[in-house]
Amino acid sequence: MKTLLAVDSSPLGTESSVSRQLTAEFVEKWQQAHPDGKVIRRDLITTPLEAVSAEWIAAAHTPEDKLTARQREILGTSGELIAELNAADEYVFGVAMHNFSIPAVLKLWIDQVARAGKTFSYEGGAPAGLLHGKTTTFLVSSGGVYDQGTPMAAMNFVEPYLRSMFRFIGVTDTRFINASGTARLLFGSDRATVLQPARASIHAQFQAA
Repeated sequence: MKTLLAVDSSPLGTESSVSRQLTAEFVEKWQQAHPDGKVIRRDLITTPLEAVSAEWIAAAHTPEDKLTARQREILGTSGELIAELNAADEYVFGVAMHNFSIPAVLKLWIDQVARAGKTFSYEGGAPAGLLHGKTTTFLVSSGGVYDQGTPMAAMNFVEPYLRSMFRFIGVTDTRFINASGTARLLFGSDRATVLQPARASIHAQFQAA
């Protein structure tokens, strides 16, 4: 049985958020392709995520058998999120570009799951990712157009960062579907028309499979 981890990070509700709408459509198509599959849903807006602290760092570098009750509590959310990554075969992330990068809550999530001995290790002094055989699709919405080959492409720090970060933890099969120029929605553009290219890319991904 296949398992999909679906992660949303937009602060907007489903009716307003482009990335949430695309994530929902991806999940629907995935369930049609995997009728016996399981979907793990993670909404980072409703997940209590704290910035990494000195206490967290100390706990993360303490051997499992020496963790105190307090340290286990501190690492509780991290362990839960990493367990979801391990349980899933495939991931999909809804990502709204914020100030040319990822939402703050998604960075907090990354800081919780990037842990030595859990999602990466150092072999011979070199980092090695521990999440193998996973595929990830990032559904990225942006008010402007920052796609490769466009004048503003250099301002897009979402794709290079996520691609590098996931490669670091072992996920090398990453795909990006962009819903660009969504600021047009603020000026009366038709939502279905604006989202059509991204939706077509989602459908094509499952047709190809």
